[in-house]
Amino acid sequence: MADEITVVGGIDTHTDLHQAAVIDSIGRHLATEQFETTPAGYQRLLNWLQSHGEVLAVGIEGTGAYGAEIARFLTANSVTVVEVDRPDRKARRDKGKSDPIDAYGAATAVLSGRAGGTPKARNGIVEAIRALRVVRKSAVKARTQTINQIRTLIVTAPSVVRDKLRGLSTRELVDALARSRPGSEFDDPACAVRIALRRFARRYQALAEEIKDADKEIGPLVTHTAPRLIALPGVGPETASQLLTSAGDNPDRLRSEAAFAHLCGAAPVPASSGRTNRHRLNRGGDRAANNALHTIVLVRMKYDRRTQEYVARRTAQGMTKKDVIRCLKRFVAREIFRHLPHVIHTTQPLPQTA
Repeated sequence: MADEITVVGGIDTHTDLHQAAVIDSIGRHLATEQFETTPAGYQRLLNWLQSHGEVLAVGIEGTGAYGAEIARFLTANSVTVVEVDRPDRKARRDKGKSDPIDAYGAATAVLSGRAGGTPKARNGIVEAIRALRVVRKSAVKARTQTINQIRTLIVTAPSVVRDKLRGLSTRELVDALARSRPGSEFDDPACAVRIALRRFARRYQALAEEIKDADKEIGPLVTHTAPRLIALPGVGPETASQLLTSAGDNPDRLRSEAAFAHLCGAAPVPASSGRTNRHRLNRGGDRAANNALHTIVLVRMKYDRRTQEYVARRTAQGMTKKDVIRCLKRFVAREIFRHLPHVIHTTQPLPQTA
């Protein structure tokens, strides 16, 4: 009988259809089928899995992208979800590539223990912060591109335009260009450049307002969710929101502070050989989280007395600045992790804003 056996599921996720596969407890392939990426399709997928026996776990490839919603659905229905990494190139060359193969591979990875990661819950305040950060990051990137285009255009502009803009700061330059009246002689290069610069300046101002609006939305969420985290030296709303996003709504999935440091690319990597015994910077992990740690370290090196004393002591011992920063990142990651389990799971209502 189906209810007398235990099975493991695997899902290869896509935009419109998910390929699901099911294997038994000794790895035998039982069945594979496609399901639509709709609420009704998710329910049929769950019923299909349960029809083969007791579901021990389901491995999903792409829980941070196409598989986010099916992971939420299965978790809400008390099914253990395991995050499965994409197969490496050697495995793809040996076994080939197809949706059923990938689905069976996800199930096999769970059964064998090769995959054991818990995906982000993506169902709380941190997920809301992440969504708002996406648009803020895009606006910051576009604003930087805009000011670079303004300065590049000024370099090649006629001197009658360029000379009036020399020595201005970014704010003064943008304000002056946004208020300018370039005229309407489009066939005149100088006039055309003025028109383009004014449009760029107004675009820059619009993006700056968009970033301010995002900060007003993200700031209270971060403060409410992580008051102890944001109170740490050198930690601001931007860096705190990134670290919260990297940890997710369920930081308990990170088994130790060493796991969090590894996630942030702050775990030391051995680089010893012969008589040399040293570690180097970790170039893996979540680079956005690593950048947040780097920013915190730089702020502390400039304003925190304890950090300054540490830098002076380690420098006197012959350690390079790069290695000192690596050590400080690891320390900050340890300090940040101690606050994560206590600040993310909150049931208090958000303060109302006027």
